Amino acid sequence: MSLNITDFATLLEAARGQREPQRLLLVFAAAELPSDANQHEQERFAQGQGGALNPVLCVDKLADELSDFAALLAEAEAAGPTWDLVFAAGLSGRAGIAPSSDEAEQPLKMMVGAIQSGSLSNFLAFDRQGQVVSFY
Repeated sequence: MSLNITDFATLLEAARGQREPQRLLLVFAAAELPSDANQHEQERFAQGQGGALNPVLCVDKLADELSDFAALLAEAEAAGPTWDLVFAAGLSGRAGIAPSSDEAEQPLKMMVGAIQSGSLSNFLAFDRQGQVVSFY
């Protein structure tokens, strides 16, 4: 299957179309300006660029548990923390059995660590409108 994920809806479509059931790993992150930022970094941050990403909320959901991005947004808003981006990865089931939340715990912890260290290439990132974000 060729995957062309452009927004959260196409991520859900792709996850639901896989042979094995998928558990989506979601890490919500807030963009923050580090306390030691120089003038140039402060200016870039004021323009919506740069900064550091701080994971503020993690959740795992079966692809079928998510109806759309609006429902995920409402759930995240109800949880409380302010966030700017949500990172997503998939955890594939085996022999028709979806991974459990317990099985997702360690991969979620690894995602958080990767995001904190700036290693973002293994994840899809979405803005608050559910559109894919690219990092250059």
